[in-house]
Amino acid sequence: MSAERKKNVTKLNTEYSQQQQNLKKQTDRKRIGLIRRLTFFGVLALLIGIGIVTTLITQASAIENKKAEKEKLEQQLTKLESKEKQLESEIVKLNDDEYIKKIARRDYFLSEDGEIIFNIKKD
Repeated sequence: MSAERKKNVTKLNTEYSQQQQNLKKQTDRKRIGLIRRLTFFGVLALLIGIGIVTTLITQASAIENKKAEKEKLEQQLTKLESKEKQLESEIVKLNDDEYIKKIARRDYFLSEDGEIIFNIKKD
């Protein structure tokens, strides 16, 4: 029965009803504009967020690569420093005449007068 009543109701075209209809249209337009603006700024914020995240990820991987390279170079540096110390001690030894004679006998088989050198292999 209530459905029949709604069909039988006629609209009054009064100034007040026109104002209410215009006010409803205005609020609907404002709501649609608000939804559009919020959607636009939401998409924009999402794109900016994605850009920031990708930048952070690439920078993090670059930092990891640099850390690995740094560790490798530090190991190489320690090896070179130990080799430098060894070469410095070799320089000090080479300034000693007795050490030079010992090397000349061992490597070049040089001998002093009346001395015989025998090369014996040690296994």
